[in-house]
Amino acid sequence: MWRYLQMHEKLIRSILAEDKADTPWGEVLAFHLEQMGRMQHERLIHLIVTMFICLFLLLSLAYSLSNPSWSAMGLAFLFLMLTIGYLQHYFRLENGVQRWYFLGHKLAAKAGQLSADYSGKEPLLILPEKR
Repeated sequence: MWRYLQMHEKLIRSILAEDKADTPWGEVLAFHLEQMGRMQHERLIHLIVTMFICLFLLLSLAYSLSNPSWSAMGLAFLFLMLTIGYLQHYFRLENGVQRWYFLGHKLAAKAGQLSADYSGKEPLLILPEKR
């Protein structure tokens, strides 16, 4: 998923950088929003899995404290490693989707839709141009 997120972001950034006059901005925006929806679903699934792994970590820690044994501590250590891995992965997904929001605003502005610019100190509303 992380590679997919990076590749899509690279594609959208290259389309924005080219800024060709004949680019169908509305279609590019629709495609980007569809991909963002998929990533948001992926993010939700990983949040649920991460929460369960954290719960299992806490349960295994509680068990190993109440019944000390090497196998209980090993299980707690295994869940600790899984928790660290899932938290890193979720962190990447979360930050990637946040970057995609900003790309979506840029695409909406190019498509002539209501948008916003959050790059400065104050947010700036971008109104669609009258045709």
